[in-house]
Amino acid sequence: MSQPTTAKKPFVFTGRHMLAVMLAFFGTIIGVNLLMAYYATSTWSGLVVPNTYVASQEFNGKAAAARAWMATGIKGDMVIHGSTVTYALTHPQDGPILADKVDVEFRRPVGEHQDFSLSLNHVGDGLFKADHAIKPGEWIVDLTTIEAGRIVFHEARRIHIGAGGI
Repeated sequence: MSQPTTAKKPFVFTGRHMLAVMLAFFGTIIGVNLLMAYYATSTWSGLVVPNTYVASQEFNGKAAAARAWMATGIKGDMVIHGSTVTYALTHPQDGPILADKVDVEFRRPVGEHQDFSLSLNHVGDGLFKADHAIKPGEWIVDLTTIEAGRIVFHEARRIHIGAGGI
């Protein structure tokens, strides 16, 4: 007596297999696109510049200049409360910094339609003030302190302004 042999059926690629392949392929592409879109909207938004190539070439020089300004020890403290912008500039050993004015540029990280410039006037003891309504949200603030026509201190910072200020 011999045992009955069962022949193994050959694999047949069916429509269900093709559906699984298509879902896996396009599901992966859609999943990666959704992940990249999430990262694009939840991380640093970059800057608006007229020419990205020129901006990239100037980056190292600007970074070196920023390190040189920070090495002076001068500290700036900006407070925005309501529509009043106050900036105090001091040196740890020398005290308040004497200057004529502080020029401030408020720029949105993306888009230019809400950008504006402001000049803070010296009100005494390294303190500068001006009034200007500022909308809530993300801003890049570029502050340049000027004394007798020359730049005494320069800094840029990224801030978030809530409903009441920073």
